[in-house]
Amino acid sequence: MLFNHDEFDHESVTFAHDPDTGLKAIIAVHNRRRGPAIGGCRMMAYPDEISALTDVLRLSKGMTYKCAIGDIPFGGGKAVIMGDPATQKTPELLRAMGTFVEQLGGRYITSFDSGTTIDDIAVIGETTRHVGGIKPGAGNASASTAYGVLVCMREAVRIRLGAETLSGLVVAIQGAGNVGSRLAKLVAEDGGRVVIADINQDLALSVAESTGAASVKADEILSMDCDVLAPCALGAVFSADSVKQLTCPVICGGANNQLADNSVADELMERQVFYCPDYLANAGGIIDLHYQLNKPSRDALKAHLDRLAETLQDCHAIAAEHRCSMASAADLIAEARFQ
Repeated sequence: MLFNHDEFDHESVTFAHDPDTGLKAIIAVHNRRRGPAIGGCRMMAYPDEISALTDVLRLSKGMTYKCAIGDIPFGGGKAVIMGDPATQKTPELLRAMGTFVEQLGGRYITSFDSGTTIDDIAVIGETTRHVGGIKPGAGNASASTAYGVLVCMREAVRIRLGAETLSGLVVAIQGAGNVGSRLAKLVAEDGGRVVIADINQDLALSVAESTGAASVKADEILSMDCDVLAPCALGAVFSADSVKQLTCPVICGGANNQLADNSVADELMERQVFYCPDYLANAGGIIDLHYQLNKPSRDALKAHLDRLAETLQDCHAIAAEHRCSMASAADLIAEARFQ
């Protein structure tokens, strides 16, 4: 079943089951040609084991591309824990997960993801050396993710709209979580007019109040009349049907796997929507982890994040030369770096 899986082109996929703590987990290492695999540890109540396997394979492959496009010396990996984080997460389970990570001998470095927190990774770190994102004083890597989105957004509006700043532009942000809330603040500070939505309407209202943004209902954000649409919630938000709602000329946000499938990138190109590839726009978080693990300078981190604009320029040039979508252009750049 595994070797025939549609997503399978990985170096290794390792399964763990610890009956004493209830741990059921999978670690997928996709590619280590640039360095050890790195990626977050997700905990979710998956409907079945096949769903968990599909998720970890897809996400770990995405991390290979993200590390390559972010130009850091890591490959792609991911971990998933099968279980409800609200009811099944315990310190004992997390320590068992750390033991699982340690058994891979440094081939995989873990961090936080959906269903896990920085504090959870600190507990995992009690039984493994191979964790990232918990360096004292470094802060939450989501701040770097949001800043990286801002850097790409500025460049995207310059290319597509000829605008030198975000001042006066309407930026519609889908999702008011760790990244979306930080991005709202950054865009507002840059002079942009923010509209924000979240399935948790109270959260959206709170972010709107603190940043001077407007808020709308979650089902209204995609069809907003705006200059930039910034998806910062769940993936697969853009499908063949949903892109028909779009009026925005630019998409640039922090969500992973924004396109339901590769054909959507071609549809966006046909509709003249400038799409900043998601794993480029949101590469700031993994770049931050690189600096936490290997380099002490936060000034160097900012300079690295600022260079994401140059990579977006390269994507645009390749897309124009090859007459391909921005997503395909990003893939070409990433693949040249890890193959």
